[in-house]
Amino acid sequence: MNEPYVKKQIKGHVGTIEFFHPSHNSLPSVLLTELARTITAMGEDTNVKVIILKSGGDRTFCAGASFNELIEIEDEETGKTFFSGFANVINAMRKCPKFIIGRVQGKTVGGGVGLASATDYCMATKYASIKLSELNVGIGPFVVGPAVQRKLGLSGMSQIAMNADEFFSAEWALQKGLFTELFDTTEALDEAVESFSKKLCTYNPKAMTEMKTMFWRGTEDWDQLLMQRAKISGRLVLSDFTKEKLKTYKNS
Repeated sequence: MNEPYVKKQIKGHVGTIEFFHPSHNSLPSVLLTELARTITAMGEDTNVKVIILKSGGDRTFCAGASFNELIEIEDEETGKTFFSGFANVINAMRKCPKFIIGRVQGKTVGGGVGLASATDYCMATKYASIKLSELNVGIGPFVVGPAVQRKLGLSGMSQIAMNADEFFSAEWALQKGLFTELFDTTEALDEAVESFSKKLCTYNPKAMTEMKTMFWRGTEDWDQLLMQRAKISGRLVLSDFTKEKLKTYKNS
């Protein structure tokens, strides 16, 4: 049972969206499309008051975009389409009228850091170190950058974006405001996520929707901004530097 999936469950007004890929929960375009669609649909479901976003498996929350797809990009339009995948998910999370609670059980890289940053409240284990590795292959965290910067601030975002080979600890991410709480085990994390989600369900849904709008004020241009950023990445992925770098990974 190692097939990629995006699945959803609704239990007691709490909607859970879970994604999985056997390659460290990386997200190819097809899964990103399904994830954005599922988030939007659950946001419109009147039976759902709160959403939990999680990934399958025990170790890695998300390894970012699919490396196999990245290597195959041959033109700017394909590149823009590829990088717009995370843009669509982040925008779906931003515009969803329900609070989205992030459950991060382990390491997260690149686009995965963008997903964690786009949640409204994110809990993690102490093993949930983060890395923005895009510069390492000659690109940059352009699409996820606005979401990451919104949580870490420009200083924090620039630190992990420039230090593209280094994992930053979960404690660092907690101090910067990406994570709200850290737990020693996945079991403790799950208990806390469930308890907090149930508590949120006792609050006024209309008040929570208004609060979410307030929290995301100033991001109204992200539909255009993130697509512009996807275009930059789509252009850079065709550069000689990146093509040569990708070859070394493919041959290693």
